[in-house]
This record gives sequence, C-alpha cells and structure tokens, in this order.
Amino acid sequence: MLAMVPWILAHPGITIRELAERFEVPEAELEADLALLPMCGLPPYTADRLIDVTVGDDGSVAIRLAEYFERPLRLTPSEGVALLAAGRALLAVPGSDPGGPLATALAKLEQALGAQGALAIDVGAGDHLDRLTRAAETGEQLEIDYYSSGRDEMTTRVVDPIRVFHALGAWYLAAYCHRAQAERLFRVDRVRAVRATGARAEVHPVDDDEELADLVYRPEPSDPRVKLRVGPDAAWVADSLPIEDATPRRGGGWDVVLAVSGPAFLERLLLQLGPAATVVGPIEAAKAGAEAARRVLARYEEG
Repeated sequence: MLAMVPWILAHPGITIRELAERFEVPEAELEADLALLPMCGLPPYTADRLIDVTVGDDGSVAIRLAEYFERPLRLTPSEGVALLAAGRALLAVPGSDPGGPLATALAKLEQALGAQGALAIDVGAGDHLDRLTRAAETGEQLEIDYYSSGRDEMTTRVVDPIRVFHALGAWYLAAYCHRAQAERLFRVDRVRAVRATGARAEVHPVDDDEELADLVYRPEPSDPRVKLRVGPDAAWVADSLPIEDATPRRGGGWDVVLAVSGPAFLERLLLQLGPAATVVGPIEAAKAGAEAARRVLARYEEG
C-alpha cells in the first residue's frame, strides 16, 4: 500500500482492475486494503487527520491525503537514512514506478543527506530472480537445486512455478513441487541452480483466499512447538516469526510459542538471540542452543 498510494495520487481515475494488474494482487485483496486505508492517520482521528479514499461506480479510485501530509517534515540524519532505506526497498516491489513520485522524492532526500550512490539495499534477490520470474510468467517447468534452511540440506526438485513475490524482506517462489507432490514456497536467495526441463509447467489450482505472501512459513500440525521467554531487546520475535501465542511480560519482554520447521532453524534463532532468550520448553529444545554454540566454538578452535 505504501507503494500504491503515490501511484494512485499520480494517476487520478485509475481503476481497481488496473491497479490489481499493475501491482499483481487479486482485486478482492486490493479492495480490502483500500477499505482499511481511511483508518490510517493521527490522533484524534478527525476527518482532517485521516486519509480519504473514494471508489466510484466505474471502479475508479481517488485518494485525498490528510492535511498533515502537506506539512514539511524535519528529519534527523538517522531518520532520513532509515526513510531512504525503506523507500529504496519499496521500489523493489512489483508495480512500483522507478521514475515516479516516490523515486523522485528519494533522490531529493538522498541529495539532502549527501548520500548519493552511498546506500545500497539488498532485498534478497539472489542470482536467479529474473530466471524464476520469467518461468512463472511463461509457464516453464524448471529443475532447481535448493538449500533448505530449516533442515540444513540441499535438494534437487522439479517445480512448476506459479508466482514470484517479495515478502518480509526476501523474494519467494511459489511453485508446485513434484518431489513433495504439493505447493511449496522457496526463498529465491537459497536457490543454488536453475535448469530447464524442456517441459511445460502443469496448471495447478491456487486458492486465492490463502494469500501466499502472508504464509511464507505454514506450520504443519506435526511441527514441534517451542516456548521462549524473550527480553525487551528481542521483542521483534513476537512480530517477525510464526508465533502461535504471545503473552507480554512486565518490563517489555514476551513469552511466545512458535512452530519450528526444523532443528537448524531453532539453533540459528537461539544463537542469534543469545542471552536475550530462554527456552521454557520442551526440555530437548532447551539444549539446542547450548549444543549449537559448542559446535560453533569447536569450529573456531579447530581453525
């Protein structure tokens, strides 16, 4: 929506159908997002502090920004760099206009910060993004070598690409995997090799009600659940991981229950969190972080 709002403002009268085609989202999802946009604003949430959205009988969309958007912002250098980085990442979203209002504003901000050419944004594209995107668009079947982070293993799979999308800071391929005999999501930066099979991809039904971009990891009932107690410095866990239950603690921490796709995922998470997290249960999960730390330390000592 952050990428779409300036596009609508620059193209008054554009229709929902045209927006859905440009930004590669279902019309129903787009209508739901537009219905939420008028709730965005600042306290006390009066009419002059909210965004006004109008959808005409012909499907045309018009947006009127709240008056506070017209006031010039005064940013600190760190706020400016953060805004510039976020904006550059948004330009990587399919449908964004590299020469539109957002790009123009970012260029001015970059100049004001004295950071021309000094900021590079990596959105996890990997080496095969263009190849996978073309295959999804043309219906080409592919064979890929893929590294599974959750299981810490390399596999070769024949896939029928469905779509490529960006979510949670990374690019993903949604495809029907012939090895799993089911639809799977693959992070593009973990695809190590891509080969043509010479065959056309089969057409597989896609459930539009189950939006792939919101389900980067879909826990199975058989996946183990782990309860963590995280401190304030690790509160991001409650927002960024597949949390099934979260209870705030006094002082800013959380007790969270999350599904774990595999031992390697849990080990990396615990190593990343360090003393900011404690495994409450189960007992076997509590040992994972310490064992992983010992293995890493042993490798450093061997080197």
